[in-house]
Amino acid sequence: MLVIKRKHFYWPFIIFFFIFLTNCQLNKVNKSHGISYIENRAKVLIVAKSNKNDVIDVLGMPHSKGINNLNNWIYFERRTTKGKIYTLGKNVLKDNNVLQLEFDKFGILKTKKILDKKDMKKIKYAKQSTENKVSQPSKTTQILQSIRQKMYRNVK
Repeated sequence: MLVIKRKHFYWPFIIFFFIFLTNCQLNKVNKSHGISYIENRAKVLIVAKSNKNDVIDVLGMPHSKGINNLNNWIYFERRTTKGKIYTLGKNVLKDNNVLQLEFDKFGILKTKKILDKKDMKKIKYAKQSTENKVSQPSKTTQILQSIRQKMYRNVK
């Protein structure tokens, strides 16, 4: 004996495909951060000919300047997109470009360097870390945490 009648048997499949197809998109979602198409814009800049004003016209104000040398300017481009269905739609890094510009003391472009995703993997970072005194818990919090640890240690 059939519980579901034949004419109602197709409705769960229709609802499933309706939900599945409405969540599919033909166009990929690209989220960008920084300056779009930084490589194309960097081609406009000519070493030993462009100056700081030309760079500001093409790229805008720099995202970061050097700590000790204010003549080092850095621009970023980062694009992410949604992954395939087997990665469950996690964001995937598509482009990660960094443009480093260095100017001489007169403001003329001395060097330009573009780093992409492959170059970023080659960079070695320091393993040392600094302690932040601001985020350290206060003395009263430390005392209360130690009392709590002692209480729970005796419960076992």
